[in-house]
Amino acid sequence: MNTADKKIAEVLAKFDEPMAGNVWRVQGTAVIYHKTLERIAAQAKIIFDEPKIIRAERDEAVIQVTGRMGERIEWSIGEALVGVNYRVSGKQAAYVYAMAEKRAKDRVILKLIELHGFVYSEEEADEFKQSRPGYAEHAVEAERTEPEKTKVEVTTGGNVEEELKQKIKKAKTINAVTDLMLHADTQKLLSSLPEGIRDEIRDFAKARLVELGWPTKKAAAA
Repeated sequence: MNTADKKIAEVLAKFDEPMAGNVWRVQGTAVIYHKTLERIAAQAKIIFDEPKIIRAERDEAVIQVTGRMGERIEWSIGEALVGVNYRVSGKQAAYVYAMAEKRAKDRVILKLIELHGFVYSEEEADEFKQSRPGYAEHAVEAERTEPEKTKVEVTTGGNVEEELKQKIKKAKTINAVTDLMLHADTQKLLSSLPEGIRDEIRDFAKARLVELGWPTKKAAAA
């Protein structure tokens, strides 16, 4: 585990969040789920001030967000411009204000927990979100035919989650579990599974990490 990954893992552990299952890589860049940052913000009791609208157009929004964690205060800007840094397709609606707010809040959270520059939110760029486990499956779900679904079941043996759980169980160290979950093949495997099963595997990996001595929130605090 390199220095940056060690830093990410140590900070996430303070909030009882393992790196495995919450972080993946896009061309070497560490990316974290928005929902993970939301959980961390709740645990850290981060309070956000009312956002300031800097730019408001039909297809563009720029919002400033300020967050407070104890005595610490950080602010950041969130931007969303359709067709430039925020892409929509088909009949998908463009929620530029919601996206700008998400990006600003995620940046503030990362600043407050001192991970800004080490890891990026999935909302930061379309290529981050589109590379996350399960995104491709979700994007084409409406276009899938029943034969295609059957083909996936055949190629995975219909029991892929159990096979992955066995690999997690056989991992002998914290780093081994983390490396397994971050591996490109694992990410591809996870993308073929429904969200509920992916969350189940994430929880299974977290339980295995705890078994191997991974610090829970209480342990990290101690």
